[in-house]
Amino acid sequence: MNVDLSGAAWFKSSRSTGSKDCVEVAHLAGGMIGVRDSKNPTGAALVFTPAEWDAFTAGVSFGEFDRP
Repeated sequence: MNVDLSGAAWFKSSRSTGSKDCVEVAHLAGGMIGVRDSKNPTGAALVFTPAEWDAFTAGVSFGEFDRP
């Protein structure tokens, strides 16, 4: 999938502290969601479909990715 990220408006969580160790998210065309590392804004970004993003955020909410 090839998505143009050049005009993306990236943002951090309102709970993010002043450190640079964060992820940034952008709402993209077609409902896609972009995620990137704030320390490397010109690096690679992950792009999720709306369904993938919903599944990921639900998994986070339900502790699916918590460490044992």
